[in-house]
Amino acid sequence: MIEIDKIYNEDCQLTMQRMPDGMVDLVVTSPPYDNLRTYNGYSFDFERVAKELYRVVKQGGVVVWIVNDATINGSETGTSFRQALFFKECGFNLHDTMIWIKNGGGAVGSNFCYMQNFEYMFVFSKGRPNYVNLICDKPNNEASIGKQYARKGRRRNNGKVRLENRPETKADSRRNNWWYMVSQKEEGTEFHPAVFPEALARDHIYSWSEVGGVVYDPFMGSGTTAKMAVRLKRHYIGSEISAEYAELARKRVWNEERQLSLDFGDG
Repeated sequence: MIEIDKIYNEDCQLTMQRMPDGMVDLVVTSPPYDNLRTYNGYSFDFERVAKELYRVVKQGGVVVWIVNDATINGSETGTSFRQALFFKECGFNLHDTMIWIKNGGGAVGSNFCYMQNFEYMFVFSKGRPNYVNLICDKPNNEASIGKQYARKGRRRNNGKVRLENRPETKADSRRNNWWYMVSQKEEGTEFHPAVFPEALARDHIYSWSEVGGVVYDPFMGSGTTAKMAVRLKRHYIGSEISAEYAELARKRVWNEERQLSLDFGDG
């Protein structure tokens, strides 16, 4: 059997083999893709992982799969779309295709293309989602850019930007499905190649699971998903094949638990 609130230093397939059917409420993860990321030389069998995720996720559970494509010989690989279609073959619904827009400069995929500065966040559901708590905070949230984006107007011939007067939406309107997230690495995570923003994991956990639910990350990395699960009073399970990263993740989760204990006490 498997223990909750624990990060396992092993291949995620080994972890999931010990899980009973329908144990997990939510998966939030960003797997290594197209050799864009180096996880100490480890690789994974995507199709086997996807099939096991379908088994261990409960009916009505959700998988948030954050992924992008490499550009090879002038062409994007399309791996993200192939993976999304395979999840559907496994039985998942493609509940939403979301976009994570990154802050700062983009990555150069090709010198003949625009700068690439986003990743896909595919939201899969096993049937109709059991729990949906859509965040309503436009236009004043970083995740939807809001006013900052709306103010960008047309360019005049002299190159200056003319600010357009556009009607503002209600402050509590439903967030867009493209999220602008500022990524800031914590102390100690600098050596990890792919730390995604805490706000990204936090907001997905808040949106698709409830207090006391089980959140799983099969590619735990630096532990962001587990840390945010603790903060939002969910249980977590993590798999991380790299011993170095697994230890980093455990330390971050321990620090979060300690801080919450200091903030709120044992009660």
